[in-house]
Amino acid sequence: MVTGKSARLDRIATNGMMVCVPLDHGLSSGPIKGLESIEETILSIERGGATAVLAQKGVFKSMKKSIKIGKIVHLSGSTEMSNFPDRKVQVGSVESAIRMGADAISIHVNIGSKDEHEMIEQLGRVADSCDEWGMPLIAMMYPRGESIYDSYDAKIVSHVARIGAELGADIVKTVYTGSTESFAKVVESCPVPIAIAGGPKIENDRDALQIVYDAISAGAKGVTFGRTVFQHVSPERMTRALSSIVLNGASVEEALKVVDDGRDKG
Repeated sequence: MVTGKSARLDRIATNGMMVCVPLDHGLSSGPIKGLESIEETILSIERGGATAVLAQKGVFKSMKKSIKIGKIVHLSGSTEMSNFPDRKVQVGSVESAIRMGADAISIHVNIGSKDEHEMIEQLGRVADSCDEWGMPLIAMMYPRGESIYDSYDAKIVSHVARIGAELGADIVKTVYTGSTESFAKVVESCPVPIAIAGGPKIENDRDALQIVYDAISAGAKGVTFGRTVFQHVSPERMTRALSSIVLNGASVEEALKVVDDGRDKG
């Protein structure tokens, strides 16, 4: 049976696989490189074949042109100027996102932070609201805070991802643990699909594409790369290369040819 939630999931993914580019960094870090003209960046990502783009409500509200790919509205926020940058607060509602045509909602939770309890509460509340309205929920689950000794430890990442699933997320976004073997354990222990986070910009294209290939091989259902895409010399080509692996099963070498295509032409 097709439900509202399943129909919307199909708008942010292709055959269950997602290539999402998060662009919510303007709130936390300001108009950094690649986000100065954010609508132009979104359109280049759309041309590159992403299945979805993620941003704060004001970005989508300000756009002059609608997009045909999935629209994920982010409901969490903080700034790097704060004394507590890891404390993510809720800055919107599921209802307001629906009014602007959202296909999905996302929320950020830092597990291991002293403010973890507040963020867990937000996640549970937003998950209930998403279920009420038939909206898919992506939980960005990060091992980040005073209690985390190794944010890439598979046992810790597995626990963090599981929290997102336990509290009602439809898709969990979390960090890649560094190997297919360790990440496969994370995937196996999470009852909902997992997409990997990008983290800081990965300068070497081959390294970025290898991580994506390995994560998909381990069972991940998608990628959510931000800076590695929007700060690339060609966000469109980088998006297309990521999509070739995630959606079409390309090898790293094949994807490199995609990202290098036309490089000499600018």
